[in-house]
Amino acid sequence: MAGHTDNSIIIDAPMGLVWDMTNDVESWPRLFSEYASAEIVAREGATVRFRLALHPDENGKVWSWVSERTPDPLTHTVRAHRVETGVFRYMNLFWQYEQVASGVRMRWVQDFAMRDDAPLDDAGMTDRLNHNTAIQMERIKRLVEEAAERVA
Repeated sequence: MAGHTDNSIIIDAPMGLVWDMTNDVESWPRLFSEYASAEIVAREGATVRFRLALHPDENGKVWSWVSERTPDPLTHTVRAHRVETGVFRYMNLFWQYEQVASGVRMRWVQDFAMRDDAPLDDAGMTDRLNHNTAIQMERIKRLVEEAAERVA
């Protein structure tokens, strides 16, 4: 069995601003509440390889991993995957941005499978990701809409 999530939110801001803010990996520790740091490891064409680190967990452990992400500004999509998979056997991500009447629909799809020795199984991680994605999307919506108000 594998895990799959598909979440979206509508952000009342111009496409360019939504795209730029959410694809600026270096700024993710300010955009996402869960990330303590984001370090660019390499760039090759449009692809960026980066290390993300979470804030320490209740035991003081800092979880981190390396991912690659390739944005396509012509189709307003992003394909990404974890290079260092950690507790996942694999983790693939797809981001899609769609102009709608009330703003930009930002959609995140995550396909993954957990390792046998992971602390959660596929269903447990699906629940965790769905819960946390909603929190992060609401935060991003608020921050991007606030930025849109400042530039308006």
